[in-house]
Amino acid sequence: MEKFVIEGGYPLSGTIVPAGNKNAALPALAACLLTEEDVVVRNVPRIRDVEAMLALLGGLGVRVAWRDENVVALNAADVDHTELDPDLTMRIRASFLLAGPLLARFGEAHMPPPGGDVIGRRRLDPHLDAFRALGARVEASRWYHLSAPTGLRACDFFMDEPSVMATENALMAAALTPGVTVMHNAAAEPHVQDLARMLLQMGADISGIGSNMLVVDGRSRLGGADHTIGPDYLEIASFAALAAVTGGELRVKDTVPADLRMTRLVFERLGCSMEFEGNDLIVPPEQRLRVRDDAGDAISKIEDGPWPAFPADLTSIALALATQAEGLVLIFEKMFENRLFFVDKLVSMGARVILCDPHRAVVSGPSRLHGERMESPDIRAGMAMLIAALCAEGESEIGNVRQIDRGYERIDERLRALGARIERVASERVPAV
Repeated sequence: MEKFVIEGGYPLSGTIVPAGNKNAALPALAACLLTEEDVVVRNVPRIRDVEAMLALLGGLGVRVAWRDENVVALNAADVDHTELDPDLTMRIRASFLLAGPLLARFGEAHMPPPGGDVIGRRRLDPHLDAFRALGARVEASRWYHLSAPTGLRACDFFMDEPSVMATENALMAAALTPGVTVMHNAAAEPHVQDLARMLLQMGADISGIGSNMLVVDGRSRLGGADHTIGPDYLEIASFAALAAVTGGELRVKDTVPADLRMTRLVFERLGCSMEFEGNDLIVPPEQRLRVRDDAGDAISKIEDGPWPAFPADLTSIALALATQAEGLVLIFEKMFENRLFFVDKLVSMGARVILCDPHRAVVSGPSRLHGERMESPDIRAGMAMLIAALCAEGESEIGNVRQIDRGYERIDERLRALGARIERVASERVPAV
Protein backbone atom coordinates (compact mmCIF):
# COMPACT_ATOMS: atom_id res chain seq x y z
CA MET A 1 0.00 0.00 0.00
CA GLU A 2 1.07 3.56 -0.70
CA LYS A 3 0.19 6.98 0.66
CA PHE A 4 0.70 10.60 -0.31
CA VAL A 5 2.60 12.91 2.01
CA ILE A 6 1.70 16.51 1.25
CA GLU A 7 3.07 19.80 2.52
CA GLY A 8 0.37 22.40 1.97
CA GLY A 9 0.47 26.11 1.37
CA TYR A 10 2.24 26.34 -1.98
CA PRO A 11 0.54 27.78 -5.08
CA LEU A 12 0.04 25.46 -8.03
CA SER A 13 1.03 27.28 -11.19
CA GLY A 14 2.12 26.43 -14.71
CA THR A 15 0.78 24.59 -17.72
CA ILE A 16 -0.70 21.11 -17.86
CA VAL A 17 -2.18 18.87 -20.53
CA PRO A 18 -5.27 16.94 -19.38
CA ALA A 19 -5.34 13.16 -19.60
CA GLY A 20 -7.86 11.35 -21.74
CA ASN A 21 -11.35 10.97 -20.30
CA LYS A 22 -11.40 7.82 -18.16
CA ASN A 23 -15.15 7.45 -18.58
CA ALA A 24 -14.77 7.58 -22.36
CA ALA A 25 -11.77 5.26 -22.51
CA LEU A 26 -13.44 2.36 -20.70
CA PRO A 27 -16.44 1.92 -23.07
CA ALA A 28 -14.15 2.54 -26.07
CA LEU A 29 -11.97 -0.37 -24.96
CA ALA A 30 -15.05 -2.53 -24.40
CA ALA A 31 -16.24 -1.74 -27.94
CA CYS A 32 -13.33 -3.72 -29.40
CA LEU A 33 -15.45 -6.84 -28.70
CA LEU A 34 -17.91 -5.76 -31.41
CA THR A 35 -15.54 -6.59 -34.27
CA GLU A 36 -12.88 -9.02 -35.43
CA GLU A 37 -10.86 -6.17 -36.89
CA ASP A 38 -8.15 -4.10 -35.21
CA VAL A 39 -9.19 -1.28 -32.91
CA VAL A 40 -6.71 1.43 -31.91
CA VAL A 41 -7.60 3.77 -29.05
CA ARG A 42 -5.47 6.88 -28.50
CA ASN A 43 -5.09 9.25 -25.54
CA VAL A 44 -5.92 6.43 -23.13
CA PRO A 45 -5.07 7.39 -19.52
CA ARG A 46 -2.65 5.03 -17.78
CA ILE A 47 -4.72 4.48 -14.68
CA ARG A 48 -5.78 1.48 -12.60
CA ASP A 49 -9.29 1.30 -14.03
CA VAL A 50 -7.88 1.05 -17.55
CA GLU A 51 -5.46 -1.66 -16.41
CA ALA A 52 -8.39 -3.60 -14.94
CA MET A 53 -10.45 -3.28 -18.14
CA LEU A 54 -7.54 -4.46 -20.28
CA ALA A 55 -7.01 -7.41 -17.93
CA LEU A 56 -10.68 -8.36 -18.34
CA LEU A 57 -10.43 -8.14 -22.12
CA GLY A 58 -7.20 -10.15 -22.13
CA GLY A 59 -8.91 -12.81 -20.03
CA LEU A 60 -11.57 -13.16 -22.74
CA GLY A 61 -8.93 -13.72 -25.42
CA VAL A 62 -8.52 -10.17 -26.75
CA ARG A 63 -5.02 -9.39 -27.98
CA VAL A 64 -3.87 -6.20 -26.24
CA ALA A 65 -0.71 -4.24 -27.06
CA TRP A 66 0.45 -0.79 -25.98
CA ARG A 67 1.88 0.93 -29.05
CA ASP A 68 2.88 4.09 -27.23
CA GLU A 69 2.53 5.61 -23.78
CA ASN A 70 -1.18 6.34 -24.28
CA VAL A 71 -2.04 4.32 -27.40
CA VAL A 72 -3.43 0.79 -27.13
CA ALA A 73 -4.25 -1.65 -29.95
CA LEU A 74 -6.82 -4.40 -29.49
CA ASN A 75 -8.02 -7.33 -31.55
CA ALA A 76 -10.96 -9.50 -30.46
CA ALA A 77 -10.89 -12.01 -33.31
CA ASP A 78 -9.89 -14.87 -30.99
CA VAL A 79 -12.35 -14.34 -28.13
CA ASP A 80 -13.30 -17.86 -27.10
CA HIS A 81 -15.64 -17.49 -24.10
CA THR A 82 -18.17 -15.07 -22.63
CA GLU A 83 -17.73 -15.48 -18.89
CA LEU A 84 -15.81 -12.82 -16.97
CA ASP A 85 -13.34 -13.37 -14.14
CA PRO A 86 -15.16 -12.39 -10.91
CA ASP A 87 -11.94 -11.29 -9.20
CA LEU A 88 -11.30 -8.80 -12.00
CA THR A 89 -14.88 -7.56 -12.27
CA MET A 90 -14.83 -6.61 -8.60
CA ARG A 91 -12.10 -4.06 -9.35
CA ILE A 92 -14.23 -1.76 -11.52
CA ARG A 93 -17.84 -0.83 -12.04
CA ALA A 94 -17.17 -0.55 -15.79
CA SER A 95 -16.67 -4.31 -16.05
CA PHE A 96 -20.41 -4.48 -16.81
CA LEU A 97 -19.79 -2.54 -20.04
CA LEU A 98 -18.63 -5.82 -21.57
CA ALA A 99 -22.15 -7.25 -21.33
CA GLY A 100 -23.59 -5.38 -24.33
CA PRO A 101 -20.79 -6.19 -26.80
CA LEU A 102 -20.60 -9.85 -25.73
CA LEU A 103 -24.36 -10.27 -25.97
CA ALA A 104 -24.58 -8.61 -29.40
CA ARG A 105 -21.68 -10.47 -31.00
CA PHE A 106 -21.77 -13.87 -29.31
CA GLY A 107 -25.41 -14.17 -28.21
CA GLU A 108 -24.58 -14.51 -24.51
CA ALA A 109 -22.75 -12.94 -21.59
CA HIS A 110 -22.12 -14.27 -18.09
CA MET A 111 -21.43 -11.35 -15.78
CA PRO A 112 -20.35 -11.43 -12.14
CA PRO A 113 -21.46 -8.42 -10.08
CA PRO A 114 -19.33 -5.35 -10.81
CA GLY A 115 -17.23 -3.52 -8.25
CA GLY A 116 -16.26 0.15 -8.16
CA ASP A 117 -16.67 3.06 -5.78
CA VAL A 118 -19.04 2.62 -2.85
CA ILE A 119 -20.87 5.93 -3.32
CA GLY A 120 -24.40 4.59 -2.95
CA ARG A 121 -26.72 2.25 -4.73
CA ARG A 122 -25.88 2.00 -8.43
CA ARG A 123 -28.68 0.14 -10.21
CA LEU A 124 -28.07 -2.35 -12.98
CA ASP A 125 -31.79 -2.41 -13.85
CA PRO A 126 -31.47 0.15 -16.70
CA HIS A 127 -28.87 -2.12 -18.37
CA LEU A 128 -31.03 -5.22 -17.95
CA ASP A 129 -34.19 -3.45 -19.12
CA ALA A 130 -32.38 -2.29 -22.27
CA PHE A 131 -31.18 -5.83 -22.98
CA ARG A 132 -34.69 -7.18 -22.47
CA ALA A 133 -36.08 -4.55 -24.85
CA LEU A 134 -33.54 -5.71 -27.44
CA GLY A 135 -34.83 -9.25 -27.09
CA ALA A 136 -32.38 -10.81 -24.66
CA ARG A 137 -33.29 -13.23 -21.91
CA VAL A 138 -32.01 -12.05 -18.52
CA GLU A 139 -31.44 -14.28 -15.49
CA ALA A 140 -30.39 -12.20 -12.51
CA SER A 141 -29.37 -13.69 -9.19
CA ARG A 142 -25.85 -13.34 -7.82
CA TRP A 143 -24.54 -13.43 -11.39
CA TYR A 144 -26.22 -12.00 -14.47
CA HIS A 145 -26.73 -14.48 -17.32
CA LEU A 146 -27.77 -12.84 -20.57
CA SER A 147 -28.67 -14.75 -23.72
CA ALA A 148 -30.03 -14.09 -27.21
CA PRO A 149 -29.53 -17.37 -29.10
CA THR A 150 -31.34 -16.10 -32.21
CA GLY A 151 -29.79 -12.66 -32.01
CA LEU A 152 -30.96 -9.29 -30.72
CA ARG A 153 -33.68 -7.30 -32.47
CA ALA A 154 -33.98 -3.58 -33.09
CA CYS A 155 -36.61 -1.85 -30.98
CA ASP A 156 -37.95 1.42 -29.56
CA PHE A 157 -37.56 1.72 -25.79
CA PHE A 158 -37.59 4.25 -22.95
CA MET A 159 -34.97 4.17 -20.19
CA ASP A 160 -36.34 4.69 -16.69
CA GLU A 161 -33.31 6.84 -15.87
CA PRO A 162 -30.61 8.41 -18.08
CA SER A 163 -27.91 6.03 -16.85
CA VAL A 164 -24.56 6.70 -18.53
CA MET A 165 -23.26 3.13 -18.52
CA ALA A 166 -26.63 1.64 -19.44
CA THR A 167 -26.84 4.03 -22.40
CA GLU A 168 -23.34 2.98 -23.46
CA ASN A 169 -24.16 -0.71 -23.09
CA ALA A 170 -27.35 -0.32 -25.12
CA LEU A 171 -25.54 1.77 -27.75
CA MET A 172 -22.93 -0.92 -28.30
CA ALA A 173 -25.52 -3.71 -28.43
CA ALA A 174 -27.76 -1.76 -30.83
CA ALA A 175 -24.82 -0.89 -33.11
CA LEU A 176 -24.37 -4.61 -33.86
CA THR A 177 -28.09 -5.31 -34.20
CA PRO A 178 -29.47 -4.84 -37.73
CA GLY A 179 -32.32 -2.38 -37.97
CA VAL A 180 -33.28 0.91 -36.30
CA THR A 181 -33.23 1.11 -32.50
CA VAL A 182 -34.58 4.25 -30.81
CA MET A 183 -33.41 5.01 -27.27
CA HIS A 184 -35.44 7.56 -25.30
CA ASN A 185 -34.28 9.28 -22.08
CA ALA A 186 -30.69 8.34 -22.92
CA ALA A 187 -27.67 9.84 -21.21
CA ALA A 188 -25.83 12.54 -23.17
CA GLU A 189 -22.56 13.06 -21.26
CA PRO A 190 -19.41 13.85 -23.30
CA HIS A 191 -18.17 10.27 -22.86
CA VAL A 192 -21.44 8.89 -24.27
CA GLN A 193 -20.99 11.18 -27.26
CA ASP A 194 -17.37 10.00 -27.57
CA LEU A 195 -18.47 6.35 -27.75
CA ALA A 196 -21.16 7.16 -30.32
CA ARG A 197 -18.58 8.82 -32.56
CA MET A 198 -16.36 5.75 -32.28
CA LEU A 199 -19.26 3.49 -33.28
CA LEU A 200 -19.84 5.71 -36.31
CA GLN A 201 -16.26 4.95 -37.33
CA MET A 202 -16.97 1.25 -36.95
CA GLY A 203 -19.90 1.43 -39.37
CA ALA A 204 -23.03 2.08 -37.30
CA ASP A 205 -25.31 4.96 -38.21
CA ILE A 206 -26.23 7.02 -35.12
CA SER A 207 -28.21 10.26 -34.96
CA GLY A 208 -29.14 12.41 -31.99
CA ILE A 209 -25.64 12.41 -30.50
CA GLY A 210 -25.59 14.85 -27.59
CA SER A 211 -29.36 14.63 -27.06
CA ASN A 212 -31.52 12.36 -24.90
CA MET A 213 -32.90 10.47 -27.90
CA LEU A 214 -30.49 8.30 -29.85
CA VAL A 215 -31.44 6.59 -33.10
CA VAL A 216 -29.13 3.71 -33.99
CA ASP A 217 -29.22 2.07 -37.39
CA GLY A 218 -27.29 -1.08 -36.52
CA ARG A 219 -25.29 -3.42 -38.72
CA SER A 220 -24.80 -7.17 -38.83
CA ARG A 221 -21.05 -6.60 -38.87
CA LEU A 222 -18.86 -3.76 -37.64
CA GLY A 223 -15.33 -2.86 -38.69
CA GLY A 224 -12.29 -1.59 -36.85
CA ALA A 225 -11.55 1.94 -35.69
CA ASP A 226 -8.72 4.36 -34.89
CA HIS A 227 -10.23 6.57 -32.23
CA THR A 228 -8.85 9.36 -30.04
CA ILE A 229 -10.34 9.85 -26.58
CA GLY A 230 -11.27 13.43 -25.67
CA PRO A 231 -9.80 15.33 -22.68
CA ASP A 232 -11.14 14.52 -19.23
CA TYR A 233 -13.36 17.45 -18.26
CA LEU A 234 -13.57 16.12 -14.68
CA GLU A 235 -9.78 16.22 -14.35
CA ILE A 236 -9.70 19.70 -15.90
CA ALA A 237 -12.18 20.93 -13.28
CA SER A 238 -10.14 19.26 -10.52
CA PHE A 239 -7.00 21.10 -11.60
CA ALA A 240 -8.91 24.39 -11.82
CA ALA A 241 -10.07 23.95 -8.22
CA LEU A 242 -6.51 23.09 -7.12
CA ALA A 243 -5.15 26.27 -8.67
CA ALA A 244 -7.94 28.41 -7.21
CA VAL A 245 -7.58 27.24 -3.58
CA THR A 246 -3.79 27.59 -3.66
CA GLY A 247 -3.77 30.99 -5.38
CA GLY A 248 -1.84 29.81 -8.42
CA GLU A 249 -2.13 30.65 -12.09
CA LEU A 250 -2.85 27.66 -14.30
CA ARG A 251 -3.22 27.01 -18.00
CA VAL A 252 -4.88 23.74 -19.03
CA LYS A 253 -4.11 23.00 -22.67
CA ASP A 254 -6.45 21.67 -25.35
CA THR A 255 -9.76 21.45 -23.49
CA VAL A 256 -13.23 21.26 -25.01
CA PRO A 257 -14.83 24.48 -23.70
CA ALA A 258 -18.36 23.26 -24.47
CA ASP A 259 -17.87 20.41 -21.98
CA LEU A 260 -17.07 22.91 -19.20
CA ARG A 261 -20.01 25.31 -19.48
CA MET A 262 -21.89 24.17 -16.38
CA THR A 263 -18.68 23.64 -14.42
CA ARG A 264 -17.67 27.22 -15.20
CA LEU A 265 -21.05 28.55 -14.02
CA VAL A 266 -20.83 26.63 -10.73
CA PHE A 267 -17.18 27.42 -10.02
CA GLU A 268 -17.78 31.11 -10.72
CA ARG A 269 -20.62 30.98 -8.18
CA LEU A 270 -17.88 30.07 -5.69
CA GLY A 271 -15.64 32.91 -6.90
CA CYS A 272 -13.35 30.78 -9.08
CA SER A 273 -12.93 32.62 -12.37
CA MET A 274 -12.17 30.56 -15.47
CA GLU A 275 -11.19 32.11 -18.80
CA PHE A 276 -10.56 30.65 -22.24
CA GLU A 277 -7.91 31.44 -24.83
CA GLY A 278 -8.99 29.33 -27.76
CA ASN A 279 -9.26 25.83 -26.28
CA ASP A 280 -6.91 26.58 -23.37
CA LEU A 281 -8.48 27.10 -19.94
CA ILE A 282 -6.88 29.82 -17.80
CA VAL A 283 -7.30 30.07 -14.01
CA PRO A 284 -6.09 33.56 -12.98
CA PRO A 285 -3.81 33.88 -9.91
CA GLU A 286 -4.65 35.04 -6.37
CA GLN A 287 -8.39 34.96 -6.76
CA ARG A 288 -10.63 36.03 -3.93
CA LEU A 289 -13.02 33.12 -3.56
CA ARG A 290 -16.42 34.32 -2.48
CA VAL A 291 -19.83 32.63 -2.74
CA ARG A 292 -22.30 34.57 -4.87
CA ASP A 293 -25.64 34.51 -3.08
CA ASP A 294 -28.85 33.94 -4.98
CA ALA A 295 -31.21 36.86 -5.61
CA GLY A 296 -32.66 38.33 -2.42
CA ASP A 297 -29.57 37.32 -0.42
CA ALA A 298 -30.77 33.72 -0.45
CA ILE A 299 -28.24 30.99 0.29
CA SER A 300 -26.68 29.67 -2.90
CA LYS A 301 -27.16 26.03 -3.83
CA ILE A 302 -25.02 23.73 -5.95
CA GLU A 303 -26.74 20.58 -7.14
CA ASP A 304 -25.85 17.81 -9.56
CA GLY A 305 -27.88 16.00 -12.19
CA PRO A 306 -27.72 14.25 -15.55
CA TRP A 307 -25.90 16.07 -18.35
CA PRO A 308 -25.90 18.98 -19.05
CA ALA A 309 -26.43 19.62 -15.33
CA PHE A 310 -23.46 19.83 -12.96
CA PRO A 311 -21.70 16.44 -12.98
CA ALA A 312 -22.14 14.25 -9.91
CA ASP A 313 -18.43 13.39 -10.04
CA LEU A 314 -17.61 17.04 -9.31
CA THR A 315 -19.74 17.54 -6.19
CA SER A 316 -16.84 16.41 -3.97
CA ILE A 317 -14.51 18.80 -5.81
CA ALA A 318 -16.98 21.70 -5.50
CA LEU A 319 -17.36 21.02 -1.78
CA ALA A 320 -13.59 21.18 -1.22
CA LEU A 321 -13.44 24.40 -3.24
CA ALA A 322 -16.32 25.87 -1.19
CA THR A 323 -14.38 25.41 2.07
CA GLN A 324 -12.05 28.19 0.84
CA ALA A 325 -14.78 30.55 -0.39
CA GLU A 326 -16.20 33.30 1.78
CA GLY A 327 -19.87 32.72 2.44
CA LEU A 328 -22.43 29.96 2.87
CA VAL A 329 -23.45 27.38 0.26
CA LEU A 330 -25.60 24.25 0.19
CA ILE A 331 -24.15 21.28 -1.69
CA PHE A 332 -27.00 19.01 -2.80
CA GLU A 333 -25.82 15.62 -4.10
CA LYS A 334 -28.97 14.14 -5.56
CA MET A 335 -27.65 11.07 -7.32
CA PHE A 336 -25.59 9.02 -4.83
CA GLU A 337 -26.38 8.67 -1.15
CA ASN A 338 -22.81 7.89 0.00
CA ARG A 339 -20.92 10.46 -2.08
CA LEU A 340 -20.68 12.98 0.77
CA PHE A 341 -19.56 10.53 3.44
CA PHE A 342 -15.96 11.79 3.16
CA VAL A 343 -16.92 15.17 4.66
CA ASP A 344 -15.72 14.16 8.13
CA LYS A 345 -12.18 14.04 6.73
CA LEU A 346 -12.35 17.71 5.79
CA VAL A 347 -14.01 18.58 9.11
CA SER A 348 -11.04 16.99 10.91
CA MET A 349 -8.83 19.42 8.96
CA GLY A 350 -10.82 22.40 10.20
CA ALA A 351 -13.46 22.75 7.50
CA ARG A 352 -16.79 24.16 8.64
CA VAL A 353 -19.24 21.74 7.06
CA ILE A 354 -22.56 20.46 8.37
CA LEU A 355 -23.64 17.16 6.83
CA CYS A 356 -27.43 17.50 6.99
CA ASP A 357 -28.19 14.05 5.58
CA PRO A 358 -26.67 11.67 3.02
CA HIS A 359 -27.47 14.12 0.20
CA ARG A 360 -26.93 17.61 1.60
CA ALA A 361 -24.03 19.48 3.17
CA VAL A 362 -23.82 23.14 4.21
CA VAL A 363 -20.37 24.68 3.81
CA SER A 364 -19.33 27.89 5.58
CA GLY A 365 -16.04 29.37 4.46
CA PRO A 366 -13.33 30.27 4.24
CA SER A 367 -11.88 27.70 6.63
CA ARG A 368 -8.28 27.70 7.78
CA LEU A 369 -7.31 24.08 7.19
CA HIS A 370 -4.49 22.17 8.89
CA GLY A 371 -2.72 18.98 7.92
CA GLU A 372 -4.28 15.65 8.88
CA ARG A 373 -4.05 11.91 8.24
CA MET A 374 -6.83 10.56 6.06
CA GLU A 375 -7.87 7.59 3.92
CA SER A 376 -9.38 7.99 0.46
CA PRO A 377 -12.74 6.16 0.16
CA ASP A 378 -13.23 6.76 -3.59
CA ILE A 379 -11.72 8.52 -6.61
CA ARG A 380 -13.36 11.93 -6.34
CA ALA A 381 -13.29 12.09 -2.53
CA GLY A 382 -9.57 11.37 -2.81
CA MET A 383 -9.12 14.36 -5.12
CA ALA A 384 -11.18 16.53 -2.76
CA MET A 385 -8.80 15.54 0.04
CA LEU A 386 -5.83 16.43 -2.16
CA ILE A 387 -7.35 19.85 -2.80
CA ALA A 388 -7.80 20.40 0.92
CA ALA A 389 -4.31 19.11 1.78
CA LEU A 390 -2.57 21.29 -0.80
CA CYS A 391 -4.09 24.49 0.63
CA ALA A 392 -3.81 23.45 4.30
CA GLU A 393 -1.13 24.50 6.75
CA GLY A 394 1.35 21.76 7.61
CA GLU A 395 1.68 18.16 6.51
CA SER A 396 -1.10 15.80 5.48
CA GLU A 397 -1.09 12.10 4.71
CA ILE A 398 -3.63 10.47 2.41
CA GLY A 399 -3.76 6.69 2.47
CA ASN A 400 -5.38 4.22 0.09
CA VAL A 401 -4.13 6.22 -2.90
CA ARG A 402 -5.00 3.29 -5.16
CA GLN A 403 -8.46 4.88 -5.23
CA ILE A 404 -7.07 8.16 -6.59
CA ASP A 405 -4.84 6.27 -9.04
CA ARG A 406 -7.96 4.63 -10.47
CA GLY A 407 -9.03 7.93 -11.99
CA TYR A 408 -6.04 10.29 -12.16
CA GLU A 409 -2.94 9.49 -14.19
CA ARG A 410 0.40 9.98 -12.36
CA ILE A 411 -1.28 12.64 -10.24
CA ASP A 412 1.65 13.13 -7.85
CA GLU A 413 4.18 13.62 -10.66
CA ARG A 414 1.95 16.07 -12.49
CA LEU A 415 1.21 18.05 -9.34
CA ARG A 416 4.92 18.31 -8.52
CA ALA A 417 5.47 19.79 -11.97
CA LEU A 418 3.05 22.58 -10.93
CA GLY A 419 4.90 23.27 -7.68
CA ALA A 420 3.11 20.97 -5.24
CA ARG A 421 5.03 19.42 -2.35
CA ILE A 422 3.74 15.87 -2.63
CA GLU A 423 5.51 12.52 -2.34
CA ARG A 424 4.32 8.96 -2.81
CA VAL A 425 5.67 6.69 -0.09
CA ALA A 426 5.05 3.15 1.09
CA SER A 427 2.56 2.82 3.92
CA GLU A 428 3.55 0.94 7.02
CA ARG A 429 1.57 -2.22 7.56
CA VAL A 430 -0.52 -2.18 10.72
CA PRO A 431 -0.31 -5.60 12.41
CA ALA A 432 -3.61 -7.32 13.12
CA VAL A 433 -4.57 -7.38 16.78
